[in-house]
Amino acid sequence: MANPWAGEAEIVIGGVPHVARLTLGALAELEEALGEGGLVGLVERFESGRFSARDVLRLLAAGLRGGGWTGTEADLARAEIAGGVIEASRTAARLLALAFRMPEAPDAGSTGRG
Repeated sequence: MANPWAGEAEIVIGGVPHVARLTLGALAELEEALGEGGLVGLVERFESGRFSARDVLRLLAAGLRGGGWTGTEADLARAEIAGGVIEASRTAARLLALAFRMPEAPDAGSTGRG
C-alpha cells in the first residue's frame, strides 16, 4: 500500500498494485526526458490541464521506477492500467503534488515526539 506521507501513490497495472514515487533520481530522469521545458513546464501543464498523454506516460514511468518497478515507458504504454487514462492522469498529477508539497509545520505545542 502506498504511503502519501512518503510521496507515494498507488497505481494498478495488469491487476497488480504498484507503488510510484518521484525520488530525486526519478525526477532527474523525468527532467532529462522532458528536455528544455523541464519540470517547471511539466508542473505548469498539469496545473493548467494542458498535459499530454506523453507527459502522463513519462511521469508515471519515472515514478514507478522510483518505486522499484523495472519496466520501461514502452512496457507501460502497452499495459492495462486500472481506471484507464483518467486514473493514470490522476495518479500522475498526485505524484507531482506529493513530490513538490511543502512539509507541514509541527503544532506550536508539539514536542515532535509521537
